[in-house]
Amino acid sequence: MNQPNCDSAPLKQTIKEELSQVILSLQQSLTAMDSVEDCLLADLEKIKEQFVTIEMQAATFYLNCYLSPFTEKYPELSICVQNMSKRRHGGLIVFERESPIEHLIKPGIHIGAELTHSLLESIFYPGNPLHDGAVLVKSNRIISAANVLPLSDIYTGDKKLGTRHRAAIGLSELSDALIMVISEETGRISFAFNGSLHPITSDGIL
Repeated sequence: MNQPNCDSAPLKQTIKEELSQVILSLQQSLTAMDSVEDCLLADLEKIKEQFVTIEMQAATFYLNCYLSPFTEKYPELSICVQNMSKRRHGGLIVFERESPIEHLIKPGIHIGAELTHSLLESIFYPGNPLHDGAVLVKSNRIISAANVLPLSDIYTGDKKLGTRHRAAIGLSELSDALIMVISEETGRISFAFNGSLHPITSDGIL
């Protein structure tokens, strides 16, 4: 995995503190196992929920790290994906990093405009002819929309993953691109990188 290029941040400190709390909870659970009267199921469920929260926070932190050298449009992107998440407007946004990806995608419609949240939101507005494909972003510009990405075959049998998520994973398996996904079914935000899909928190992602 490529090393992120970012400095320490308050979110990183929060993650470290919450991991320490999980470690403490696990140690307490180990001690409780010495008593036959204690049932650990409720404690383990709580610890599992803590891990899910930490995973989302960590993914949010690393999203910033992986994107920071390649675009300055954090505020615009943040506004866009949070608005789309609240409205449950599905979206697929590809950020090209070091490796060219034109040869990996079926090209869509040329846009050639500066990235703004209003333009991104209008592209993915339901009913817009461009909303079903992926937007390609290089640096601070939207290059094209309605691009078709290669689908991953790893999750073919998983009904929980729709075409957008399989497309995001598919391109990330073949390149170092970072692909953001907004689910129209749930409004959840995630990103694909190096063949893996990571959910992120919806508040203050950038």
